[in-house]
Amino acid sequence: MHLNVVQRILGLLLMMFSISMLPPVVVSMIYQEGPALPFIYGFVIVLAIGVLLWLPVRNALDELRLRDGFLVVAAFWLGLGTVGAIPLLFSEVPMMSLTDAVFESVSGLTTTGATVLSGLDELPHSLLFYRQQLQWLGGMGIIVLAVAVMPMLGMGGMQLYRAETPGPMKDAKLTPRITETAKALWYIYLALTGACGLTYWAAGMSVFDAICHSFSTVAIGGFSTHDLSIGYYESALIDLAAMVFMLAAGVNFSLHFLAWRSRGLRNYIADPEFRAYVNWLIGIAVVVVFYLYIADVFHGNVSDTVWNGMFQVISIGTTTGYTTTSFALWPGALPVLLILMSFVGGCAGSTGGGMKVIRVLLLYRQGVREIKRLVHPSAEIPVKLGNVVVPSRVVESVWGFFAVYVVLFVLMMLILLVDGVDQVTAFSAIAASLNNLGPGLGDVANGFSSLSDLSKWICIAAMVLGRLEIFTLLVLVSRSFWER
Repeated sequence: MHLNVVQRILGLLLMMFSISMLPPVVVSMIYQEGPALPFIYGFVIVLAIGVLLWLPVRNALDELRLRDGFLVVAAFWLGLGTVGAIPLLFSEVPMMSLTDAVFESVSGLTTTGATVLSGLDELPHSLLFYRQQLQWLGGMGIIVLAVAVMPMLGMGGMQLYRAETPGPMKDAKLTPRITETAKALWYIYLALTGACGLTYWAAGMSVFDAICHSFSTVAIGGFSTHDLSIGYYESALIDLAAMVFMLAAGVNFSLHFLAWRSRGLRNYIADPEFRAYVNWLIGIAVVVVFYLYIADVFHGNVSDTVWNGMFQVISIGTTTGYTTTSFALWPGALPVLLILMSFVGGCAGSTGGGMKVIRVLLLYRQGVREIKRLVHPSAEIPVKLGNVVVPSRVVESVWGFFAVYVVLFVLMMLILLVDGVDQVTAFSAIAASLNNLGPGLGDVANGFSSLSDLSKWICIAAMVLGRLEIFTLLVLVSRSFWER
């Protein structure tokens, strides 16, 4: 393991991340909201840490190995959540403890969208912008950005890409060179962000809100500049824009690239995961709208019933977490059904959270195969996605991921229960954190501020585990990882 190379890259990445502290300074100057010192302090401190890490090992140029990539990614995301909290700690409005500042920072960077803040409408624009920017940077992954724009990372770019990007099949490259692949993903990400922002602005948002919400929509983050989230605007056009771009951001970005390159939609239609993603959302939307109509939640207003039902299904199903109404107050099984949707999440290679549609699809196909084997015990029945036979190694890894996901979820939920959290709150808090969803039920329906510090740190761990898809972190505690 090349620890000097790992240290050098961490230093470079932190120096690059320090630049993200400067745009909020500009926002503060534009809105004349007083001193921008919290972000200036953050810039100086993070830059200094990066320089101190990089300077002693600046000539360590060996090629990264896969183990080095895992170490870089895990250390960077854990460290980033900490240093990202620095401006929040120095901020006087609002005053935040270390736990709350790290929680908010990690929630932003992991695109979870859970918050400990309230009174967002009264907060400084610079702070609101910083929260949204954290989600936008975390959406596609800062390390993928680094691979795209920092060739000085050397020959190990593929190791970082494989360690950071989500999904069970992440070795495929869109272009022959990994740097070009990362650039292609970021071009699509930028294009979607720009189109989303312009659409929001045309639909009636202010320029500031349009930019901020485009960041969190395309990142599938869910942070808003208002306590009422998207419901603040009471605009069907804004709701529609949000739904369109949440759906787009939940799709594998490789499909967007292939569709752009081929100038057609054939790749979407031919992709089994995309079809399952669309059918899943449509099926749940029908159930939710029907339930809302029967329960007369919107007092006979059919358009409100359909619109709010569809919006919340897309928002929760893609793990964005925007709200137009308080779904936690909906009757019967609906709130729990929506939370359970987040376990599926978006497609692999998207900015969405959850276990990913492709994994759930493979679990389903494997289950169907086992039923067939009971009837035909001697038959060789492969698991297929479309016409492609899925290697048994991939199927095994999906089952392993699912098992670890469930075990970790149960363990973290039990810790919250021991800490005195009620069952509904504990279940939804861990689900919202591990699935990178954001809103929950019970005491966390309107924010996580009521949780104790211990429960918040457990949720922080769940957010990072969910963002890095568990194994990227767990591999670091295995003995084989550190063996020569």
